[in-house]
Amino acid sequence: MKISVSEAKGQLSELVRRAEAGDEVILTRHGHPAVRLVPVARPLDRAQRRALLEAARAAGVAKARKGPRAARSQDHLYGKDGLPR
Repeated sequence: MKISVSEAKGQLSELVRRAEAGDEVILTRHGHPAVRLVPVARPLDRAQRRALLEAARAAGVAKARKGPRAARSQDHLYGKDGLPR
């Protein structure tokens, strides 16, 4: 929904409710979009943060097991004598 800033002044509470409900609310100035009302993301609680960290750790462990180790990842660039090819 697009509405001018001057019209929005009298409807601010309703516009905030609509934005919180997921509606896109854009305030215009002289017919051009100026501001978008969006709801504030709620902070994660302790359990959600822990789950997110555990998922990141598990993804890191899985990725580390897949490919070559970092210490050996560029061995193909060197000969058996340890000098660049």
